[in-house]
Amino acid sequence: MFSSAKTPTERRQALRDSLNSSTITKLPGAFSPLVAKLIEDIGGFEGVYVSGAVLANDLGLPDIGLTTLTEVAGRSRQIARATNLPILVDADTGFGEPMSAARTISEFEDAGIAGFHLEDQVNPKRCGHLDGKEVVPQDLMVRRITAAVNERRDDTFVICARTDAAGIEGIDNAIERAKAYADAGADMIFTEALYSPADFEKFRKAVDIPLLANMTEFGKTELLSAQTLEDLGYNAVIWPVTTLRIAMGATEEMLRDISATGTQVPWLDKMQHRSRLYELVDYEKYNQFDQQVFTYSLDSYKSTFE
Repeated sequence: MFSSAKTPTERRQALRDSLNSSTITKLPGAFSPLVAKLIEDIGGFEGVYVSGAVLANDLGLPDIGLTTLTEVAGRSRQIARATNLPILVDADTGFGEPMSAARTISEFEDAGIAGFHLEDQVNPKRCGHLDGKEVVPQDLMVRRITAAVNERRDDTFVICARTDAAGIEGIDNAIERAKAYADAGADMIFTEALYSPADFEKFRKAVDIPLLANMTEFGKTELLSAQTLEDLGYNAVIWPVTTLRIAMGATEEMLRDISATGTQVPWLDKMQHRSRLYELVDYEKYNQFDQQVFTYSLDSYKSTFE
């Protein structure tokens, strides 16, 4: 009740099994534990993604490597506790040098995470869909991956290597990097900021381990459906910032309206109802756990307001 009903290893194996299946692994982004619970409750998703950009933005910071390992691991642990789904986390550049990448996987394993991705940008990094990015030499990124692989205690933990080289050195160089990262022990490759289906197809033909596609809005990549990506041979897709963008867009509109009118009444039908929220947080289970403390009943609540 207070944590996931599945062990970290069970969720890691579930992620691996999904990546090796014939259907694409769908990983919506969650900016809070409650959103992770909603993703699981809705169904149809094989896991949850925790975006480094979202975590930074939620702290009121830009996505330029300002967040720390402690902050990311702490939020990821909170999200992992809230769901039985496996969690894939954006670990940026590993928060430092190769030794830092080794510590990162240790912290994330302890947090119950199913997998993470490391990227080959310089530290501090930039958002993957902005210009002005720089990548480290290939051998340094190989050392980051090797350090993480060597420190991994649970072989089911998924290590994904992200390359940002396509927009800097060209797609052919990005493919060569991806092959080197796979040889270093990466279980999956994340190719950032490809432009078109042809780019995704070229990458798929050249790299023979699982591939992850990023369908973030307002960036450089043409937005493709999960089915299209599956048909192209991709194994996983993330929508990293979508839930935050929807939440912030609606919240901004509502706040402007309240500022002008002084009431939230026109927004009531657009809100998640109190009863639905209580369903998501399992209010009745906590009530049953200790009747002397909790006296809430979802049925009685509904009857009162219906």
